Amino acid sequence: MMIDRRLFLGGTLALGAGACIPPDQSPVGRLAAELRLIEAAGNGTLGVEIYDTASGLSVGLNQTARFGHASSFKFSLAALLLQRHAAGLIDADKHVTWTQDDMMHHAPFTGERLATGATLRELARATQTTSDNPAANILLRHLGGPAGLTAFWRSIGDEASRVDRYEPEMNLVPTGEFRDTATPAAMARNVARIIYGDVLPEAERAELKGWMIETQTGVRRVRAGLPEGWVAGDKTGTSGLVGGTEYNYIDIGFAEAPKGRPPITFACYFRARQTEDDMQPIGELTLARVGKVIKEFAEPDKGLPLVGKLY
Repeated sequence: MMIDRRLFLGGTLALGAGACIPPDQSPVGRLAAELRLIEAAGNGTLGVEIYDTASGLSVGLNQTARFGHASSFKFSLAALLLQRHAAGLIDADKHVTWTQDDMMHHAPFTGERLATGATLRELARATQTTSDNPAANILLRHLGGPAGLTAFWRSIGDEASRVDRYEPEMNLVPTGEFRDTATPAAMARNVARIIYGDVLPEAERAELKGWMIETQTGVRRVRAGLPEGWVAGDKTGTSGLVGGTEYNYIDIGFAEAPKGRPPITFACYFRARQTEDDMQPIGELTLARVGKVIKEFAEPDKGLPLVGKLY
């Protein structure tokens, strides 16, 4: 309750300071203003793109700014495996093994399967649903390394996103870093192309979408702000202190309202100003508030288009 009050007061001050500029009273303008208030209340830098897959309409904040992926790149990594499998370029059901040298922090699946190994498909599912770090590195090596994933993004029309390093070094992305970054605008559209477009055949789209729904790391982020009855899935990312002052909270995914509205995709990056080297409630709360903006964006009474070309 206190946080919501600060959000209101912060927004009042911000609007007062800009009173000499007529505010944008369009539906999209009002939603963009809500995102600015959410950013102010969170005490950090918020990057958001909320994208209507039917009309191509979007709303956001800092949409073309660069943010580190952290573990959110693992969604696209899983998609790349499924795409190459469908094209006959790799066998997703190939059994692979790894060694203790591959292990690192956060290995809930690969640690348990160290003695027996797993298929590439199982590794993809694990890195999407549990964010297993060794699984991501093993998959990257089989798919052409960071350059292979970057080339995948280019092939589907994303000229911004890139991966340059493996886990865990790729998490070292201070403000101004170019390596291992994406923009909210690019990543929201990647989710649209992969889950609702023609990047994957229907069976692979359904499989990956199911993994996203199954992913539990995002239930306190954007999904926490969506109404009951919506279908949503995501991939999160979290990276610890960079330079002792920044902590990154990320959530990319899709949301489907139950009233026949077109699917919405989103990409949210919050660079929090904090000195604690662990997750703080304000980080996930900030992303949950974005979920409420997604709900407003999808409401017919906001004047947003109902029909259009599906991505």
